[in-house]
Amino acid sequence: MIKAVFAGSFDPPTNGHLDIIKRASNLFESVDVVISVNPEKKYMFSHEERLEMISELIKDYKNVTVNVYSGLIVNYAKNVGAKVLVRGVRSSNDFAYEADMALMNQNLNPDIETIFLQSKEEFTIVKSSSIKQLAMFGGDISRMVPKNVEDALKKKFSFK
Repeated sequence: MIKAVFAGSFDPPTNGHLDIIKRASNLFESVDVVISVNPEKKYMFSHEERLEMISELIKDYKNVTVNVYSGLIVNYAKNVGAKVLVRGVRSSNDFAYEADMALMNQNLNPDIETIFLQSKEEFTIVKSSSIKQLAMFGGDISRMVPKNVEDALKKKFSFK
């Protein structure tokens, strides 16, 4: 059985994230979605809120779980017996960053591979920071995030 890990801040979760989760669930027997918690980073949503949103989004995927972790993802993968880190890439800038991270993780644990899934074209402009900014000014984010995330963002910014 090949277990994979798809980690990110998911602040907020996007349709692009959900697409990568769905595709990874079709490729691997088991996928752990890991909400990374970095104490140095300021998040809009608490890790509990992100956990709740993603749990709702993955409820129909029998081979996908969601967890919260603070530490090196390569260590998380080793601890749960995962052999693959899944990373979504939207652009050449994403790829350059992710390739550097993959090399670092390979140096930390050569038994864990990183696999890149190219974002579908419709999700290449979907970026969490842009979505938060659009939501802050009342912009239409309905095509970029699932409904539960859209509702949570509207609530954060007190829009009806």
